[in-house]
Amino acid sequence: MTSSSKTSRGGWFIVGQFSLFALIAFGPSTTDALPPWSPLWWNIGSVAGGVLFAAGGLLALVATLQHGKFFTPFVRPREGSVLLDRGAYRLVRHPIYSGLLFMGFGWGLWVHGWLTLGYTVLLLILLDMKARREEKWLEKQFPGYPAYKRRVRRFFPYLY
Repeated sequence: MTSSSKTSRGGWFIVGQFSLFALIAFGPSTTDALPPWSPLWWNIGSVAGGVLFAAGGLLALVATLQHGKFFTPFVRPREGSVLLDRGAYRLVRHPIYSGLLFMGFGWGLWVHGWLTLGYTVLLLILLDMKARREEKWLEKQFPGYPAYKRRVRRFFPYLY
């Protein structure tokens, strides 16, 4: 695959998302200019963060396995792929992205990091842009996608 082919398939989204993954995992989590977490919120953040991180990892893994050999990090679906609307895809249109977001927010809560939560908001914005571009390809490739899109939310069931 040529460099221009990767670009046309959304390669810059992948660069952006992996840069944000690195920032979430290894970047500064907070700064003295931000308020500290109270003991109550410290404990809540630890528990909720661990649960969100684990649930997000499981969701992303299950959704990736559902794709099988047709999984791709690019926005353009692989030739021969089919429209997935069962399993994790019954709940949201982009469960891998949802799982990554749950992991990011979970990690931010776990490390009690205001900045980490902010990086995850940036990841949400990037993944939303990527999903919108991806959905244009999906609508071209799958005649049933517009109906699926009306029925199922993008990232979070019943919300968005």
